[in-house]
Amino acid sequence: MSAGGKDFYQILGVPEKATADEIKKAYRKLAKTHHPDANRGDAKATERFKEIGEAYSVVSDAAKRKQYDQMRKLGGLGFGRGRPGASSPAGAPGGDAGISFDDLGGGFGNISDLFSSLFDLGKKQAPGAAKTGKQRGGHVEYVVEVPFLTAITGGKVSVDVAVTEECAVCGGEGAKPGTEIRRCDECKGAGTVSFGQGGFAVKRPCPACFGRGMIPEALCESCQGKGAVRQQRRIEINVAAGVDSGSRVRLSGQGERGREGGPPGDLIITFKVAPHRFFKREGLDIHVTVPLNIAQATLGSKIRVRTVAGKKVVLRIPKGTQSGTKFRIRGQGVQKEGRVGDQYVEVVVQVPEELSEAELKAMEEFADASGLKH
Repeated sequence: MSAGGKDFYQILGVPEKATADEIKKAYRKLAKTHHPDANRGDAKATERFKEIGEAYSVVSDAAKRKQYDQMRKLGGLGFGRGRPGASSPAGAPGGDAGISFDDLGGGFGNISDLFSSLFDLGKKQAPGAAKTGKQRGGHVEYVVEVPFLTAITGGKVSVDVAVTEECAVCGGEGAKPGTEIRRCDECKGAGTVSFGQGGFAVKRPCPACFGRGMIPEALCESCQGKGAVRQQRRIEINVAAGVDSGSRVRLSGQGERGREGGPPGDLIITFKVAPHRFFKREGLDIHVTVPLNIAQATLGSKIRVRTVAGKKVVLRIPKGTQSGTKFRIRGQGVQKEGRVGDQYVEVVVQVPEELSEAELKAMEEFADASGLKH
């Protein structure tokens, strides 16, 4: 199952119950120590780096890790001692003691299928990728915060997107301009290396040449030999009127660049509408809260209320209006796809904390006229 029959957890130096963060931390530390660039000419370090990458590719993925843990139950990963289905005496080294893949809960199917799922074999490539090396770039997903009023009325927002671009200095070759590029000794120019045990062999991208099959004599200073660099790209995005949090837009060809001339991936934007201090949205309707003083609520008045369209609508408040009363202004909500909502205005009667002498006298006269004791 693992290279040389070793346990993936042992390779990374973590316990079986290690958390994802603990696994990542261990991998980064080991990968830095055993990376081929830091150990040029050291075959053992290269092999160790390959083992570390293989182990991390499985136990860092929740689904693969679950399958791997189930397979570990088959007697210490003894798959290399015989081909699947080969019989051996019960209890003998490498024997299955009557255990089958179906005994582990079914769903494993053919063992080669399981290996494919664990090690990403059979991933779909862009048309022609196997022959030309061209491969479509990855999709990039971003969450973009949109101002409340921009989401209502529509407009544009700018976002800085981090994408992996082909290095412009070396053209993606990873070599310092003017220097030679030689065939990778690790993979013999194939770009992939095989590992396994018994009757199994699994191919992985070569860790020495990053899957390119060639190694530069001098690394490109811009990309450190990787052939790609991380870049910030500013993109202006059109926001349709009426978008809400969770709305998505797909920008074709704005994602990661394709490999070796392959088509770029897409940029997928998910909108998150920022809250507003005055307006609140519920579907296509807008809700606001407006304060009234006692006189306005008691005697009635007219107030001016803002709308999301930037207008000010005059709203008539009847005499004796109670705190919490809601008024509807038709057609002043969100407009979307030919529909339009309303704006609801809730009035809240505020009691003054302090009164002037004239106000206090008037209030006392009101209390006397109402028969209230004070």
